[in-house]
Amino acid sequence: MLIKDYEDRHYTINVPSPIEAIKHRMEQQGLTNKDLAQILGFKSRVSDIFKNSRKLNLNMIRKLHNELHIPLETLVKEY
Repeated sequence: MLIKDYEDRHYTINVPSPIEAIKHRMEQQGLTNKDLAQILGFKSRVSDIFKNSRKLNLNMIRKLHNELHIPLETLVKEY
């Protein structure tokens, strides 16, 4: 318990934003923006999401969770 307490205070792991999580999973799986556009529907939608001019909606969150297996808790976070 002492070690866990020390690690929790000094070596915290921050939860990524939804955009960081998507980019990380894309990198892990070798996906491109075009591949993500096939999941979400439109290439322009992907660009808007990465520019933060469009927020993820419930349908997009479901698709990303089902296709890329990103935890829902990460995708619904405010960013």
